[in-house]
Parts: sequence; structure tokens; C-alpha cells
Amino acid sequence: MSDHGFKRRTFLKGTGAVGLAGILAAHRAPAWAQPSRLHLLQWVDFIPEGDAELRRQAAEYGRQTKTEVTVETINANDLQARITAAIQSGSGPDIILMLHNWPHLYANALVDVGDLAEWKARDQGGYYPHSEAAARLGKRWLALPYGTGGILIAYRKSMFADVGASDPPRTLDEYRRIGMALKKKGKPVGQTLGHTFGDAPAWTYPLTWTFGGMETDASGKRVVLNSKATLEAVKWMVGFWKDACDEGALAWDDTNNNRAFHAGEISATLNGASIFIFAKRNPDKIRDEAGQPMWRDISHFSIPDGPLGRTAPYKVAFSHAVMKYSSNQTAAKEFLKWLHSRDQFGKWFEIENGYSVGATTAWESHPMWEKVDDSLKPFRTAPRGARMIGYAGPPTARASEALTKYIITDMYAKAAQGTTAEDAVKWAEGELKKIYEG
Repeated sequence: MSDHGFKRRTFLKGTGAVGLAGILAAHRAPAWAQPSRLHLLQWVDFIPEGDAELRRQAAEYGRQTKTEVTVETINANDLQARITAAIQSGSGPDIILMLHNWPHLYANALVDVGDLAEWKARDQGGYYPHSEAAARLGKRWLALPYGTGGILIAYRKSMFADVGASDPPRTLDEYRRIGMALKKKGKPVGQTLGHTFGDAPAWTYPLTWTFGGMETDASGKRVVLNSKATLEAVKWMVGFWKDACDEGALAWDDTNNNRAFHAGEISATLNGASIFIFAKRNPDKIRDEAGQPMWRDISHFSIPDGPLGRTAPYKVAFSHAVMKYSSNQTAAKEFLKWLHSRDQFGKWFEIENGYSVGATTAWESHPMWEKVDDSLKPFRTAPRGARMIGYAGPPTARASEALTKYIITDMYAKAAQGTTAEDAVKWAEGELKKIYEG
């Protein structure tokens, strides 16, 4: 799948007049020139209250504009199949939530939303570099950045203390030693290496980078994965997997580790803030071994430092794309400007409570951060320094294709299952060359 692999025989042309002036100034949606319906396709949020708020906002917009806004939610791992089917058939949702840098993959099917993106950057402090890279191709904005996942390692403070770790590990090797002791006590680290949208690539890409591995050179045209650095990363992961991890987690999706953590089966896992938030909002359901509310025993730390120092994180970017096949493009853009405004996004942002944070830097200064639990405070600045897939090259459609095919994740999974590190890296390099150099 390349950026030119989803062409249809005919795309609707033109986006019509923008008609966005005055929406924010009035603090309400426009009440004119609206079609009767809009269809928004989203993932199922790990914060259920976030989906409820989004539906409430859609209903509010509908009352103001006499426009029925349907919010449909599906599992994030099913989104790409729906996007592809909609593009190929030329019909489907008017607006679709995109993850990672998917907009590059579907560029020919998306409406330019540069007017909205530039407005939001002026209004809300400028984008985090990875959020902008995910949605922008040259001067063209393929989608409007919405938010980004924090993604840190959730851990049980008491379990770590029980093996002598009163503070979070500072290095990967220290994390491995702690994990080894915890696994001997039957409380391993839970880390998926499966084909799932968030927790697997958010671990495997930074792990590659922190050892010095890269998919391509800076041009994005020459694959350089097969290096001593990548080989060392894979070898480290094999040791970590055997010494510290739940080896049944190989094919976990982004829900399995949440359930395992809440069941007390694992001591730590890379995840968003949802593990903590759900536990606190459901204290009678999520309890520790002593029957006490588990949330009090949960905190977070960043992926520890690797051989080259601080580990650059990967954070999943979220953006809204307006589809070219839609006959309601102008109305869709009007709705997005209303939905992404400080007033509306701020209400959703507070309900998310640090799980989904802003795509722009202004949200680091939101008063909510002064009220959240200490365990959630690290998510305030978690997006800083995040890299986009494709590093050290640009985040092109080819990089998105490599992510979609889970090549980097499968490299580690193959090695964890017994393939030699050398053969796993060689395999991954060959798969990347089919995409980048084929």
C-alpha cells in the first residue's frame, strides 16, 4: 500500500467555499447552509467517558445547526479496513479519525484542510512536531491534528518496592534487572509484540532508536536498518523478553495488557493513562491483592534511557481527515473547526484526564494539570521530544506502510520466538527494501 495505491476511477473535485468566519467568535456552531447529516468515524476510546462527551458535543452541534451528526466508533485495529473500503467504494463517513501518519497513506483521498490547521496553530500554541508531521505533506495539510496519546509505563509501586526498587528505573538495563526479579515472583512485565495499533509500535520503534537503529537514512530512500545498533537492540529485547516479560503476551492487543494489569497478573506495561484512570473511576471493581482500590498503587515512568542516553518516545498522533468522496466537505470543515475550538476540545480534554492530550502545546498550560493526581502529572509533557515513524527519514506513506505491516514489531517478535537476531534484522531489512526501494 503506497500513497498512490488507493486511487479511485473518480474523486469528487473541489471543496467548495470555506465559510468558517465567525464560528469561534460567536462561541457556537453556524446555523446556516448546512446539509441534514454528517458522519464521523472514530476509534473506541479507552476512556468511555470521552466517547460519551464526543457524542454529547455532536448532539449539541446538531441542535444549533439542525444537522444530524452521527458518531460511529469501532475498534482502532479495524479502522484501516474501513478507511480502505470507503475510499475504494467512494462512499462512507464524511470525517474519519486517522492514527499515526495514516494521512500520508491515503493522501489522494483527503481534502486539504490547511485553513483549519493554520488557524488552530495560531489559536492553540503550535503543534508538537510529531503531530504536524503525521498530518502534513509539504505545504498541504492532509488532516487536522486532534490530540496525541501520552504512552508511558504504568507500574505497581508496591511490587517494584518489594524487589528493592523504590524509584522507577533510569536505564533499560536497570528495568531488565527489576523485571527479572518481578518475573521470579510471578509478576512479570507485560509487553505486547502483536499486530496492534498502539502499545507494540510505541515500544519497538523507540527501542530501535535508543540503540541507534534507523529505518532509513535522512533521505528516506535508502534502508539502513541492518546495522550493529539495530542488532544490539534486538538482542537486548530477546534477553528482556525471556528474563522479565510475560511470554504469553506475544499477540496481545491494546486491551489485553489493561486487563492483565487490573487483574494483578503483571507489574508494569507500556500504556496510556487509561489503566490508572479506569482504576480510579472504578475503585470497587479494580482492587489490589489486599482488596484495596488499586489506583493508589499505580504510577508511571518514561521508557528508560538506552545506550545513547534519553530514549526518544513514539506517541500515537490522532487527526481528523475530511474525505474527498464526501458531498459535505464544507460542512465537515465547519463542524471540525467547532469541535477543535478551545471551548469544545477543552471539555473533552478534561474528561480524558491526561489520557489523550492536545496536539498543540497550549494544552500543557491547562488548569486541569494542577488538579490531577500526581501519578498523571508525567503525561502533561509526555509528547515532548517524540519522533515520527520513518526516522531518520521523513514520515512518508512508505513509513506508514511499514508501520501498517508491523515490520519493526515483527522483527522483535521473530527474535523473541527463536529466530536469531541476525536473521530477524535481515528479514526486516528485506521487507523495508520492498517498500522503500522497490
